[in-house]
Amino acid sequence: MAQAEAGFIGLGAMGGPMAGHLAAAGRLAVVGNRSPGRVVEWSRKLEVKGATTAADFGSCSVIMLCVGEDHDVLENVDALGRVLAAGSLVIDHSTTSVEAAREAGRRLAAHDIDFLDAPVSGGVEGARNGRLSVMVGGTAEVLARAEPFLSCYAARIAHMGGQGSGQATKAVNQVMVAGINEAVSEALALGEKLGLAAEDLLPTLMAGAAGNWFLDKRGGTMMRSEFNPGFKCAHMAKDLRIAEAMAGSLGIAHPVLAQARRDYELLQGHGHGDLDTSALILLKRTAGRD
Repeated sequence: MAQAEAGFIGLGAMGGPMAGHLAAAGRLAVVGNRSPGRVVEWSRKLEVKGATTAADFGSCSVIMLCVGEDHDVLENVDALGRVLAAGSLVIDHSTTSVEAAREAGRRLAAHDIDFLDAPVSGGVEGARNGRLSVMVGGTAEVLARAEPFLSCYAARIAHMGGQGSGQATKAVNQVMVAGINEAVSEALALGEKLGLAAEDLLPTLMAGAAGNWFLDKRGGTMMRSEFNPGFKCAHMAKDLRIAEAMAGSLGIAHPVLAQARRDYELLQGHGHGDLDTSALILLKRTAGRD
C-alpha cells in the first residue's frame, strides 16, 4: 500500500468523499476543515489524524484544498507556506478566479512549494464514485507528481496549461453547465404545463439530441420537486460570478451566463441557496421571475 503522505483540507459534500478515496488508497494522513466537527467526524471515519492547526500538516508532502472563496484558498496557502517543507505540493480543487490561482502559486513559490490549480467537475456523484474530471493548471512535471493522488478520485486528468488554466477551464465548464441547466429546466417546466407525463417524456428526450447529463441525473427528481444537493445553487451563483467577471474583462458577450447568474442569485435570495441547482425549475414554472 502507498505511503500515507497527503493532507486534505475542506470536507464538504465533494471534499469528504475525495478524501475518502485517498484514504482507501492508503495515501491520506491528515484531514482539516474550518468546522471542527467535520474534522472529528471524518478523521474517525477515515482513521486518520484530524488537524487543529496548519502545523498538523507539516509532515505532509502533498496537500489538497477543496474550500470556498478566493480568500479561503489564499488564507490556507499562507498558513501552509509557513509549515510545509520546501519541495512540497499544494493542489487546489476549489473553484476560484484565475487571478487567485496565480497569486496562490506565487505565494507558495516564495517558500519553494509547488502549486497546481485543479478544479473538478462531476458533482457529488462523481466525487463519491471516484469519477471526477480534473482540469489542471501548472507544469507537466508537477502534475506528474500529483497524478498518483489525483487518480484516486478522477476519471480524467487534463493538463490545460500554466497556472490559472485549470480555473479558466472550470469557468468555461460552468458557463456550459449553467446554460444546459437553463434549457433543461425551462423545457421540463413547459412539458409539465403541456400535461406530458414524466415517465414518457424523460426517456424520449434522453434517446434523442436533447439527451445530456443534467437531464439524465436530475430530470426525474426535478419533476418530483426533489432538490437534495449534488451541487448547491449558492455555489453555482458564486462560480458564475467568477465566470461573468472573466467574460466581461475579455469583452465576450455572455447573455446566457448573465441570465443564469441572475437566476441562481434569485433562488439564493429566496432562501434556496442550499438546494441543488435543479431547483432552477422553480423559477421556470412561474410567469414572474421576481
